[in-house]
Amino acid sequence: MMKIKSLLLAILTVMAGVSFTACSDDDNNGTDDNYTTYQKAVDAQVQAGKKHNKVILLVAFGSTWQNAFDAFDATKEAYEAKFPNYDVYVSYSSAICINRAAAGEHKADGAETRNYYAPNFWLHAFGTAKYDEIVVQSLQVIPGEEFTRVINYLKDFGNNSLGDLDDTYLSKVVLKLGTPLLDTQDDVQSVAQALDGQYSSYAKQGVVAFMGHGNPNNYDTYSANVRYTQLETALQTLNKNYYVGTVDMPENYKQNVWDRMQTAGITSGKVYLHPLMSIAGDHAHNDMAGQGDEYWDASDPASEENSWFEYFTHKGYTITDDQIIMKGLLEVVPVRAIWIQHTSDAVNGDPLDGYYHSKNPEVE
Repeated sequence: MMKIKSLLLAILTVMAGVSFTACSDDDNNGTDDNYTTYQKAVDAQVQAGKKHNKVILLVAFGSTWQNAFDAFDATKEAYEAKFPNYDVYVSYSSAICINRAAAGEHKADGAETRNYYAPNFWLHAFGTAKYDEIVVQSLQVIPGEEFTRVINYLKDFGNNSLGDLDDTYLSKVVLKLGTPLLDTQDDVQSVAQALDGQYSSYAKQGVVAFMGHGNPNNYDTYSANVRYTQLETALQTLNKNYYVGTVDMPENYKQNVWDRMQTAGITSGKVYLHPLMSIAGDHAHNDMAGQGDEYWDASDPASEENSWFEYFTHKGYTITDDQIIMKGLLEVVPVRAIWIQHTSDAVNGDPLDGYYHSKNPEVE
């Protein structure tokens, strides 16, 4: 299974802001270190593409699949249409995704080779280009561990952590932050309505099981895992056949979803699988939809190495290829509109309002 442990991701993501952030050492031709090489590449893109005095940076965790690249491209286009007076760029926060996308990990499956750089490079380039307003929009689903990293990138930029930007400029530039999809309980209700609008016909035929990511307890920033539970509750007020589980939230794995289905008396029938992530990447292709012996250990059915497809199939449910919905939330237009609304809220709100939003959502 291609699932990467959260601790490793945490370490690698931090490294993305230092030196382990893009293609290969061959790019520097022996003249610059990696950091300088990547900064120059981003600076050149920003200088060449600067059309406005305001800019939006969309920050995703990242992926290496072509369908994910296409989803990010479509999202960038949607933002350009909604915010015509802003330049728009896409960034990855995961070093491992940056490196693998640049190496063409899924080239054999038709995926392009893409260069996505870490947020610190883009922010520095925006500062060098002296944009009047910089808006960072988190493409995370919950205000969890990865959202904290987005916040820290923006804080480091505002604090001129490298000491090489114009302090006078930094004292005047307007910085704003758009929050994740499930930022508030109102967002939970909006996302539930949007998903039901897309999948109500499926829920009438069988279970629609959404697979989110979630955070282990020691990385559950802002106690944001509660959003998954709240979303299942909101969806089930619309149809009892909706379920929401994760790959990393304790007590909300696939076996816990199955337990809840059993309690509800759903012991057989169709199951539709859908990733509850911004894009359909490794987790969707492997942890959710993986098929075959590689994804099934009969001696330990609840193993995290077993895919949701194999788990529910072996439990006696029916999942055909057309019941695997390989679509991320950015591809569900009414859901993407909620992210866009968060950006509008940031643009029209106070600078850095998002920094102190979403704390401890379970107490709302």
